[in-house]
Amino acid sequence: MTYQIDSQALAEYLADNPEFFEEHSELFAKVKLTSPLAGRTVSLQERQMEVLREKIKSLELRLSQLMHIAQENDAITQKFLLWSRALLLARNDVDLPHTLVNGLQTIFGVPHATLRIWGVAEDFAHTWFSADVSDDAKLFCNGLVAPYCGANQEFEAATWLEDAENVQSIAMIPLRSGTDPEAFGLLVLGSPDPQRFTADMATDFLSKIGETASAALACLLD
Repeated sequence: MTYQIDSQALAEYLADNPEFFEEHSELFAKVKLTSPLAGRTVSLQERQMEVLREKIKSLELRLSQLMHIAQENDAITQKFLLWSRALLLARNDVDLPHTLVNGLQTIFGVPHATLRIWGVAEDFAHTWFSADVSDDAKLFCNGLVAPYCGANQEFEAATWLEDAENVQSIAMIPLRSGTDPEAFGLLVLGSPDPQRFTADMATDFLSKIGETASAALACLLD
């Protein structure tokens, strides 16, 4: 009589009895498996080696990816430190907005950058960064709980940028004083590359830029 062996039951038996192959070591040489890599029948030992090699390759690839991410993060951190240092070295308050924007362009390689601040002190009322901003733009800015990134959909803030007609993607970062829900300004970054700022990109680092810029620029408020 021939019995049909359940493959799952057999797998469970071998898993529960690891000594089976120690007691029947001759099976290693007899068991033959089809190799998807070699395209031929190989021994159990050879197939195990193939599986191990594939796992090692996968781990090496993952390690390479993690190292690449770490290097990118380190480069960004160094740029952030240089930018923050430039803000600290600004000679006076009125220089801060230019230093901030120029640093984003030169240190981070952002093609276009600018900002607007409302509610500034009287001494700064006629500066470029305190130019008129519509109530709609302020309302939009107040509604941002995180930086906006995506296509330039003819936003008012995009018109503040030089060469605005060629800006394809944009990032808008609200400026807030501490935990105040009301924004006092908007930092705008733009690029002719539609993939520079996309809706699915992470905004954690942009948020840090916004927090640092807010702290630096708060001295300009009334």
